[in-house]
Amino acid sequence: IKKQLKELWRYVETLYAEEEQRPNEPDNFDAIDPEEVAKTIDRINQSLEGKKVDKAVKQKLNYAKKNWPSNVAKYNKQEAILKARNSYSKTDVDATFMRMKEDHMKNGQLKAGYNIQGSSNNQFLVNYTLAQKTTDTATLADHLQEYQASFDQLPDTLTADAGYGSEENYQDLEDNNVEAFVKYNYFHKEQKEAKSGKVKKTFTVDKLYYNQDTDTYYCPMGQTMPCIGSYQRKTANGFTQTIHRYQAANCQGCPIRSLCHKAKGNR
Repeated sequence: IKKQLKELWRYVETLYAEEEQRPNEPDNFDAIDPEEVAKTIDRINQSLEGKKVDKAVKQKLNYAKKNWPSNVAKYNKQEAILKARNSYSKTDVDATFMRMKEDHMKNGQLKAGYNIQGSSNNQFLVNYTLAQKTTDTATLADHLQEYQASFDQLPDTLTADAGYGSEENYQDLEDNNVEAFVKYNYFHKEQKEAKSGKVKKTFTVDKLYYNQDTDTYYCPMGQTMPCIGSYQRKTANGFTQTIHRYQAANCQGCPIRSLCHKAKGNR
């Protein structure tokens, strides 16, 4: 809607430019609430009074005046229910659509549900939580907070499967002094490859030598790969990850380049 309002205003500016005039621009295109949208549409209509307006533009403005403010109100209400989710059920707004592993059709359909998390100690169920998030990875921090609220302490150790393995969770457990026994996603694949001797990716980053003192990697041919910069990105949970980039100075003419990487420039 914001994009279409700006397009309509550009049409207004085009008409005024032909007459070497400049229209008074609406106050705020970016405030997407019903009242502001209605004001912007009224300002566009006022600016077009007495002008020869394209029929399609007239139809669009009539539709906009009738529908867009109420649509924005509806969308804002839906976004307030969604929060950080990307779906919800209209019959149970707290439920999120998730791909179920099994159903009567045996085809893993999307259905409204909750992601149930449980903790056990010495084979006794000690706490459980209902999560709106579809992946187990994003549920661990909230689940531990619930545990702490119930027992006024965190566990000394935690064991979980690879579905919970992420930098965010490892950092959270370390910050809270919880000893973690949590596999990462590719743990089993790497173990299997190591046992079979059929390691497909010989030159992955975990197999390169790293010098912690100089913050430098070394490529398979012994060339240094210094850090060339860092950037940050946020996960769906709002966790800030810092990504460091390392690059070799010259890969041209390297005899194992095709095995190492397929990028046009340097690895």
